Amino acid sequence: MIRLDIISDIACPWCYVGKAYLDRALEARPDHPFAIEWHPFQLNPELPRAGMDRRAYMEAKFGGKEGAVRAHLPLLEHAAAAGVELNLERMTRQPNTLDAHRLIHWAGLEGRQTPMVSALFRAFWRDGRDLTDAETLADVAAEAGLDRAMVHRLLGTDADAADIRARDAHSRERGVNAVPAFIIANRHVLQGAQPTEIWMRVIDDIAGQLAAGEGR
Repeated sequence: MIRLDIISDIACPWCYVGKAYLDRALEARPDHPFAIEWHPFQLNPELPRAGMDRRAYMEAKFGGKEGAVRAHLPLLEHAAAAGVELNLERMTRQPNTLDAHRLIHWAGLEGRQTPMVSALFRAFWRDGRDLTDAETLADVAAEAGLDRAMVHRLLGTDADAADIRARDAHSRERGVNAVPAFIIANRHVLQGAQPTEIWMRVIDDIAGQLAAGEGR
């Protein structure tokens, strides 16, 4: 297997789109060589743990309502191409994603990291759920196959929060300053939401290299 490390944030729509593009390639190449691991990156670590009003956040970031609308246009085009459903009108809170990353970490301990990532992306971008709310996060964890009561208890503590922050800092020290970032075999880096065709080409190239190596 070839390790594929994905550095992303649930609050990043391009990470959601990038995952959807990759998912399509993996479905088209079911014998792909990738062993996937997800890593934390917080776009807005300075946000309070309770998050903030989504509209206020977007208008502050993009210089008003019109700027926010313009910023969403290319995103919506790519989301449609990737088959991703975005319901921006449902989103009322911009979350601090530390707790979401803790869920992904805990899911990884049970071999359910990717299902958890998928559930969190859907919960936020499709359903507009508040990812700063412990009850909501526990529900999402249960949907991904984790023990709801256990997750709810853990969310009431600071378990693994320092580890998430340290891993985020490590990615930045390695030069990651935007997400998604895909690191193949700890050597090759792809930045941004890469189209499905690119991923299929990468998978085919790797398969060819592996086959050539076996034939020697």
